Amino acid sequence: MKSMDTIYQTKLYQKYRSAIIMLVDLAVVFGSYVFTFFMDNNFFLDGRLLHITHLIIYGMLFVLFLHLFVGILFSTQKTLWTYTGPQDVIRIGLSSLVCMVVMLIFTQTMHLFHPSLIIVSEIITYIVQMAIRLLYREFHQYMMNVDRSEKALVIGAGNGGYMMVNEIYRGTQYPYNVVGYLDDFKPKGTLVGGKKVLGTIDEVEKIAQEYGVTRLFIAISQIDEENKQRIIELCANTSCITKIMRFSLENEHQGIQVDEIQIEDLLNRHTIDLKTEEIGAYLNEQVVCVTGAGGSIGSELCRQIMKFSPKKMIMIDINENTLYMLKQEFMRKMRSGELSSSIELVSLIISIREREEIFKFMREYRPDVVYHAAAHKHVPLMEDRPMEAVRNNVFGTKNVIDACVKYGVKRFIMISTDKAVNPTNVMGATKRMTELIMQSRNIGNSPIKMAAVRFGNVLGSSGSVIPIFKEQIRQGGPVTVTDYNIRRYFMTIPEAAQLVLQAGYYANSKEIFVLDMGEPVKILDLAEKMIHLAGYRPYEEIEIKEVGLRPGEKMFEELALEIEKCHRTDNKLIFVHEPIHLSQEEIDKKLDILYETISTSDDIQEIKTKLLQLIKED
Repeated sequence: MKSMDTIYQTKLYQKYRSAIIMLVDLAVVFGSYVFTFFMDNNFFLDGRLLHITHLIIYGMLFVLFLHLFVGILFSTQKTLWTYTGPQDVIRIGLSSLVCMVVMLIFTQTMHLFHPSLIIVSEIITYIVQMAIRLLYREFHQYMMNVDRSEKALVIGAGNGGYMMVNEIYRGTQYPYNVVGYLDDFKPKGTLVGGKKVLGTIDEVEKIAQEYGVTRLFIAISQIDEENKQRIIELCANTSCITKIMRFSLENEHQGIQVDEIQIEDLLNRHTIDLKTEEIGAYLNEQVVCVTGAGGSIGSELCRQIMKFSPKKMIMIDINENTLYMLKQEFMRKMRSGELSSSIELVSLIISIREREEIFKFMREYRPDVVYHAAAHKHVPLMEDRPMEAVRNNVFGTKNVIDACVKYGVKRFIMISTDKAVNPTNVMGATKRMTELIMQSRNIGNSPIKMAAVRFGNVLGSSGSVIPIFKEQIRQGGPVTVTDYNIRRYFMTIPEAAQLVLQAGYYANSKEIFVLDMGEPVKILDLAEKMIHLAGYRPYEEIEIKEVGLRPGEKMFEELALEIEKCHRTDNKLIFVHEPIHLSQEEIDKKLDILYETISTSDDIQEIKTKLLQLIKED
């Protein structure tokens, strides 16, 4: 019953909080003026005691109503005392200043108070109002009785750092004791909000060890990407758990968001220079379809496409749960105004392996643009069941391409992979076969423009190495890498989706597009950094274990075949491989052989061998 009373009191307080704060502020105003009034020796010397009633009745009523009006104007009654900060200091100061100026103007004509009395009273009012708020904030923090034995360092002693320290001490979410700041532009020993600047950011490892720090908070409001990478790298070399603060300087009372450092931040990926007017030219007010819409790439493609306000967004997948959740996400955003409410959303459970259903869909909905992201992508699983990879990836894709050609789709963009280059595994081989199918199609009079986009490994996607490492670290290890020397190209999911969108504009005649993916990343380095960022020491607290290459896995991935001629597009990060002219008849014969093989043989090795033979260039 006691807990219910507490809830009731909280709701009651929330209901009348603004009125209570305003009454307290008005009481402070009244007290300040009365105090100054009776301290005015000149008043008593003049002997004008009969004027007391006149001044209190008319003068104080005017003062109180003025402060009430100006307080509402500056929303001083809406601020939470627990979160008193710099903006409250400014807001209340401006409120008192406006009241002072108005009173000084009116006193010239109404002769209510002496100007010096007004100035002194308003200064006292401001000081007392701020003192009440700050004392309440300190009392609130004291009463929380939080164990702050764990020590933290804040990187950045500017607005962001100050806000981060306030956030730490104003609640129980971050039970740490901040020992100080690190900042490259403030002298050592400088005090910011009562905490010292202990040194520069380059000294983070040394100072963290010296003070026994276990948590690092990066809280810099404005920083370029290069310096951000440097700071994250320095923090990753410590044994501290590192988090980064994201916040809005416009409204600190909305609170701040503190996230874990994502491994994507360490890869220093370039931002793709999207030409939105070009993408919008072929997406706006069009019927757009995405197959595999529930997957990591497919769902991000849908999110990016929705920003360009297509007429209709058709999402196809065989997984009902992910498809349902994606549609719910878009409906919420449409209700909130983030997305145009005029977009028609359609979600359909269709398997690309069902040729008749795919043709029926294309005939009924007549999409203008099709992004084909549906595929089996898990390398080891496809090694165990190559016949499923062939049925879905190869013949499912052929179904989609044939239907697009027949029913006048304007653009068809297919998701491929760097594993399609000189493939050694089933997944890569099936993707290479789909590239051959696309490039061999005889489109006749169809207006279709087709292209494929090759990706490296996508961070955060289902089955990618990052979530696997995170789970292994959470369980205390070991973190498993296939080979200590293995390297991979990486890109983020938004990058992948943006590349596809831009490629859709460049698509003309069955090209294959590839992103300039920078330098390949050593997986072992990735594992070590993730362990560091989680607050552990690799090899000491978390073991890193080599388990050997998985079936069909290569040590190094390639981005282009030797026979493919490559040149840069208008976007400096996107390259295009000129299409290889292939005979549809020749590829269809290979597909007949492949279909016969998976239909008559259960021998996994035979299917693999036949698949790899059929994709070889003559």
